[in-house]
Amino acid sequence: MSLAPRIELTNDPIDTSELLSYVTVPNAGAVVLFLGTVRELTHGRKTLALDYEAYPDMALGKMTEIANEAVERWELQRAAVVHRLGHLELTEASVAVAVSSAHRKAAFEAGQYIIDELKVRVPVWKKENWADGTTEWVHPGMDQ
Repeated sequence: MSLAPRIELTNDPIDTSELLSYVTVPNAGAVVLFLGTVRELTHGRKTLALDYEAYPDMALGKMTEIANEAVERWELQRAAVVHRLGHLELTEASVAVAVSSAHRKAAFEAGQYIIDELKVRVPVWKKENWADGTTEWVHPGMDQ
């Protein structure tokens, strides 16, 4: 039986070692960690940094809902989802999804499901800080 998923919003860098430790358990033969990082080019435009904001109560609720769906559907041993808020520089991790299951197929599918649904359903907004000095807010589901 799995523990409830670990769900978190943080202003601090994401501790991937701690997430891997949390989801690594004796009954799991597969552990998958996905990191979404700040990339330099978006649709041909140069990004300098991103700023993330969220409605915390709603975001945490939706993140929990999505993780619980994945745990049930793929019989995960454990799951963890952490989203970073605040100002992030290039290459910093903005989101992490870690899951464990008995077999790799379930772990890969569950991890992809969680990140895909998070991008559509969770009220986290990001502001692109472009190299030309302009900024642009991107709302959930708009940046695929």
